[in-house]
Amino acid sequence: MAPIDTSKKSIVWVLGGPGSGKGTQCDKIVAKYGFTHLSTGDLLRAEVKSGSERAKCLTAIMERGELVPNEIVLDLLKEAILARAEESKGFLIDGYPREKSQGIAFEENIAPVSVIIYFEASSETLTQRLLGRAASSGRADDNEETIKLRLKTFLDNNDLVLAQYPDKLRRINAERPVDEIFAEVQSILDPLVA
Repeated sequence: MAPIDTSKKSIVWVLGGPGSGKGTQCDKIVAKYGFTHLSTGDLLRAEVKSGSERAKCLTAIMERGELVPNEIVLDLLKEAILARAEESKGFLIDGYPREKSQGIAFEENIAPVSVIIYFEASSETLTQRLLGRAASSGRADDNEETIKLRLKTFLDNNDLVLAQYPDKLRRINAERPVDEIFAEVQSILDPLVA
């Protein structure tokens, strides 16, 4: 039995390459719909800061430059969803699943996804946006070579994730002004919350 009744609370996976603007759209969704925004990166960072037993294990994995095992990520997501299940109107799961197996495990252990919003932009556009961000942020992983590698890794895995959910997938052209994109987001979410 899945712990969340998705007939009452929608679960939305928000996917898009780095630089696709999904963070901006998530902020707008939270403001309008009162959904809870959960990013696996934020959950992992918060857990590491907590100093728990699990935090020590995570720190060791990250220091070795390895990917955190999916079971841990799923546990963090499940705990975060259950902790907010009472008051939340719905959940935005940002940047997850990154691989086909993660999507399957999420639906088995937490709940079926209601809809998947994919913010689509060309590799050229994403590269330009990330290079612009790098110039202002000084992030180490924002040089052109690293960016191209990150995008390739993302796109290869993402295509496999999206192919699993033809009926739930909504693609949005993310190469437009923010408000135009959000108008389309609302046309997808309005029926879900009605």
